[in-house]
Amino acid sequence: MAIAVPRTWVVGEVVTAAELNAEIRDQWNDVLAAWVTYTPTWTAATTNPVLGNGTIVGRSKKIGRLVNFQIDLTMGSTTTYGSGAWSLTLPFAAAASSGSRIGVAQALGGSRFPGQVVISPAATGTSPFFPASSAVSNLSSVAATTPFAWASGNELRITGTYESAT
Repeated sequence: MAIAVPRTWVVGEVVTAAELNAEIRDQWNDVLAAWVTYTPTWTAATTNPVLGNGTIVGRSKKIGRLVNFQIDLTMGSTTTYGSGAWSLTLPFAAAASSGSRIGVAQALGGSRFPGQVVISPAATGTSPFFPASSAVSNLSSVAATTPFAWASGNELRITGTYESAT
């Protein structure tokens, strides 16, 4: 059940157990429920990557229009990395509100690189950004060789919060 708009009560109304359950218990059950898994789609601007024997798992928790999400992508020995900037789908389309939202990302290979994810208004996906190398501090789109040459066992972890369109 999704969080519902609270009912407007009328003076003198006799409240039933079913109404109280719907207005209070069911709302809290939704807030306290476990995160839900989803499978993000991994694409690239020019040639799409192929997951092969790698793994990708997404999880989300939506309360009203607030969405918290995580994506864990682990490269396998048969994973190919495509060409161009990578993008991963969100569990729900973002609201068309003004301004982008920023989450965090980590690239784990021989080194650990901190990065950001950007969620643009009305977006259905997110793009991670990392320093292009350990020698620079400006951010570049993650791709087959950014922030390093990806290989089997490397991981991309993403966490963020945004407002959904519905």
